[in-house]
Amino acid sequence: MIQVLTLYYATPADHAQLADVIFDAVRNGPSLYTEAQRAAWVPERRSGPEWDARLADKDIVLARDGERIVGFMSIEGGGYIDFAFIRPEAQGSGLFRALFNSVEAHARAAHEPRLWVHASLMAQPAFAAVGFDVVEHQVVPIGDQDLKRACMEKLL
Repeated sequence: MIQVLTLYYATPADHAQLADVIFDAVRNGPSLYTEAQRAAWVPERRSGPEWDARLADKDIVLARDGERIVGFMSIEGGGYIDFAFIRPEAQGSGLFRALFNSVEAHARAAHEPRLWVHASLMAQPAFAAVGFDVVEHQVVPIGDQDLKRACMEKLL
């Protein structure tokens, strides 16, 4: 159970822990995807220059429980939320809403007209709960697996 939660903006020093959060959430958390789909989505922890470059153009808000990052959400230009991951033990704690509120405030301050996301099956209910609507259901091939997701948006 998350006892003390503090929100921060991520720095490059956080990139390895952010990769750990993704791996933990996808591979160890509750899921509507099969094990094979989860392994195709996140075969290993991300790292290195490509991972750092992927995160470089995003504003990332993260939550720590002590020194451990337990969840994070990113936003980039155009209001796109690329990452929204929460460790299994922090899911259902209100962390998603706290992270989203911070991202939404950031988008409003930047005068973004909308927020949008490619939401996994697990993330869709959380995004719907904060006002997102499904624009399109999609099936995305990753490796030899097909993963369902939805393009969702919230007008600001």
